[in-house]
Amino acid sequence: MKIADIAKMANVSKAAVSLALNGKPGVSPETREKILKIVTETGYVQRSLVPANQVHRSNRVLRLVALTNSGIISDEYHKQPFFTELIRHIEDHSSSRGYSLLFSSLQGDQLSSEIQKMESDHATNGIILLGTNLNKEQIASIADRIDNLVVLDTCFESLHVDFVVMNNFMGGYQAAKHLIERGHRKIGYVQSKSRMYNFDSRRRGFYEALEEHSITVDKNDVFSTAPTVVSSQEDFVEKFTQRRRNFPTALFCECDYMAISVIKSLAELGLRVPDDVSVVGFDDITEAEIITPELTTIHVEKEKIASIAVERLIERSENPEHNIHIKAIVDTSLVERKSTKIL
Repeated sequence: MKIADIAKMANVSKAAVSLALNGKPGVSPETREKILKIVTETGYVQRSLVPANQVHRSNRVLRLVALTNSGIISDEYHKQPFFTELIRHIEDHSSSRGYSLLFSSLQGDQLSSEIQKMESDHATNGIILLGTNLNKEQIASIADRIDNLVVLDTCFESLHVDFVVMNNFMGGYQAAKHLIERGHRKIGYVQSKSRMYNFDSRRRGFYEALEEHSITVDKNDVFSTAPTVVSSQEDFVEKFTQRRRNFPTALFCECDYMAISVIKSLAELGLRVPDDVSVVGFDDITEAEIITPELTTIHVEKEKIASIAVERLIERSENPEHNIHIKAIVDTSLVERKSTKIL
């Protein structure tokens, strides 16, 4: 009996089963009760919950850890499309290599000590850390305590730590180039109120492409929105209204959630996308094809990122004498749909 079998019996995802078994938030009380009932009836015992001195050496487990106390990574981060896809790929690649995947989410400032405590209580072969909202000092502190560690979705070049991240700079550059090639010169920028490495790198790439074509962004055409809200946002509506008819012909948004929110906000103002304003997002989440119009965005190779992370962590676990660290940057690509037009 495996987690996948429990998930199939309960008609839920493997991530939901893992959260329920580990007492973590993110599943409803009804779902948790259903999962635990199946576990009791089948006599399933989760490997990672067996005391370390009872675990046979052949048991192989990886742990995925996220810090869930920011405006970017919430308690239900696993329900956000980008992370849902990424986690699924990590789970699939772990399973294909004969490893189980244990999910852990933490809150609070003592992240490094909490991770160390988790590993002391239930040892694993290594940790994949979702570093999206973590700073350099936090990651350095964790790396000092955990030998087998791979960090996803951020990168600090000066740390002796393994990182796997999308090429954010390239993605921002590709978005700007796409709009420039379609004749846009009055281009606006929609940035996240919560800042992190990915967003800052996307902004650098975007502005470099504009600079190469001697295009500048008017300070009044820089807008700030929440990065995880898909509904219309009052601050954006109010500031865009102030632009009257002098608004930009195109907007680049630092992630797809923000782009979807912008499309809804513009509709509230009676503006059509792309007839009045073209919009480009970043991440290529599932909803990008569902929103009307379908969103032009930057595609992130989530499966490749997951496979590199899993392979790297397994390599570190199975060859501890190899102490060289890597920084893997996976290139992005533009997906053109219907939210941009040629002027």
